[in-house]
Amino acid sequence: MMSPVLRASALAAAARFAAPGFSLSVFALACAASHAQAPTLPPVTVTATRFPEDASRLSFSVSVLTAEQIRDSGAVTVNDALMKLLGVPGRLDFYGGGDYQLDLRGFGTTADSNQVVIVDGVRLSEADMGGTRLAGIPIDSVESIEVVRGGTASVLYGEGGTAGAIVITTKAASGKPRVAGGQGYLALGSHSLLEGRSSATVVKDGFSLDAAIDARSTDGHRRNFHSSNEGRSLVAQWRNDWLRIGARHAQDSLETGLPGALSADEYAADPTQAQPNHETDRAHVDNQRNGIFAAATFGPFQISLDAGQRNKALESVTSFTYAYTIEARNRSLRVHHHAPLGDFVNTLIAGVDDDSWTRVVPGAFSSTAEQDSRGFYLKDDIAMPWGTVLSLGLRRQSATKTSTDAPTATVDRRFNAWNVGAVQAIGQTTSLYGNVGRSFRFPNVDEIGFTAIGATLEPQTSRDAELGVRMGWATGRGDVRAYRSALRQEIGYNPTAPGPFGPGANVNLDPTVRQGVELEVRQQFAAAWLVWANAAAREARFTAGPNDGRRIALAPRRTASIGVDWKLSEAHKLGALVNTVSSQSPNFENSCTMPAYTIGNLRYAFSTEKVELGLGVNNVTDRRYYTQAYGCNSSGAPTSIYPEAGRNVVLSVRVSL
Repeated sequence: MMSPVLRASALAAAARFAAPGFSLSVFALACAASHAQAPTLPPVTVTATRFPEDASRLSFSVSVLTAEQIRDSGAVTVNDALMKLLGVPGRLDFYGGGDYQLDLRGFGTTADSNQVVIVDGVRLSEADMGGTRLAGIPIDSVESIEVVRGGTASVLYGEGGTAGAIVITTKAASGKPRVAGGQGYLALGSHSLLEGRSSATVVKDGFSLDAAIDARSTDGHRRNFHSSNEGRSLVAQWRNDWLRIGARHAQDSLETGLPGALSADEYAADPTQAQPNHETDRAHVDNQRNGIFAAATFGPFQISLDAGQRNKALESVTSFTYAYTIEARNRSLRVHHHAPLGDFVNTLIAGVDDDSWTRVVPGAFSSTAEQDSRGFYLKDDIAMPWGTVLSLGLRRQSATKTSTDAPTATVDRRFNAWNVGAVQAIGQTTSLYGNVGRSFRFPNVDEIGFTAIGATLEPQTSRDAELGVRMGWATGRGDVRAYRSALRQEIGYNPTAPGPFGPGANVNLDPTVRQGVELEVRQQFAAAWLVWANAAAREARFTAGPNDGRRIALAPRRTASIGVDWKLSEAHKLGALVNTVSSQSPNFENSCTMPAYTIGNLRYAFSTEKVELGLGVNNVTDRRYYTQAYGCNSSGAPTSIYPEAGRNVVLSVRVSL
């Protein structure tokens, strides 16, 4: 059992990251209720290792969001849930529809290329700089979102995993027995928001069919920022006590205006305006995903197969029209073996990933970019009777990348990622864990086509280390960890490098480091109060060369998310959430600073057995802030700004069948 003093110290440490008035008041209220009998929090099972495992046995950190947590928060997209509930910093996407560029460990503009996104076992990350669209995944279909932080993700999922992986599992793909039922959701809100979602599950004799549709329309918080989203998904599967097979289809589309970035003066005068020459710009994005899956159990063996194909089409109309189509194929076969070896227990996971990706840009500036990637990996854990678990992970990855934009600058490389870790139990509810390893990424197809004159991009490597303590007690749990990633040949954009059209090109940067401390705490006080906190203090900077000591652009030093759920009665629940992000520099030279911001959200819900009425207020203080800027003007102020929304209200009703 964790002592009350240590538990209080952990919560107080988390509180110092956020708005002092709010967080300390919450902490005081929670402590006042702590003498009452509180329910026990359930154990955590994760699937980020590609098979279900007890989180307490892992030598690396995994954060888990459940469907219940996501629903209670009022989150409307996967991005929204990760930013609100885990404090992951996000930067507003150019397009509408609620997409953000998430950044797990301070990689700034290359965050998408340094973290992997997996949906139902299939890699969704793009092979270019276009970003991964998470807002198109129906939020009500999500069973869990797991975040693996650190280079272990490179072993499990391949190149580009130095910062970690975001693993999304839908309810139909969770492996849990399906239960017949359905639900509908309708929301109205500020900025002419209208949102509807519905889903249903049909079950008969081992067969199940899961269907979901959703649509969302809003005028947005700026002129020419109207967006309209539509999505649908269908999963059919059959299962018995040892086999599960099925097929899935998902499609989503986005129509949006493009208001453009604002200068510092434009933002100060009116953050809701569109840039004058962007008042009619628009874009359309369409995604389709199809796949088959199978899972079987043979004694101590579990075998899983996922195969998918996805297509993406984008058209952006500004002063000129830019369009492309993407076709990607992903195949994954993996096996899990769990068995005793005398007094020891051995768990082996091995698998093969085979991916291909093609992007075609039509028109006068046509081009074709291709990537083929293949990786073999294994992860072996040995649990010893005295409470120690040793872990070894290896991956061999090969990749070929070409682009007709740069026919001589191709990638044809092989590389190894590895990770060694250990977990040591201390008593029944506390353990120490740690790991060291190497992660990597190759340049993507956009980077190889825009390099410094005469330069060839080398693979980026990182030496990674993490040390943490995982604590549990009857009514709560906590995780505190320190990490360091020392990068060599990091691939990034240097605005002063001699590029093909003047200053600016992708290069291998001087050595950099990402290091910091992260904290997670979740505490149930009595039956009425649940308090949680996620906080991080991080450093992302150059460690050598002419930029030695400068911060990586768009990487805040501190972030935190602190929330409280208060169950006033059986039918009434009130939730409060504060997110805070420290200042950050938008450019390579650190010549200006984007202001820090703290945002508060409130949500009230009235529930009966079948119906929930919700009222949410986001940005309750009507804070003016922005998460995205791309430069500094001659006066030392940020410019190329994408403003965020002010106070907004959402009224919703959910009906369950």
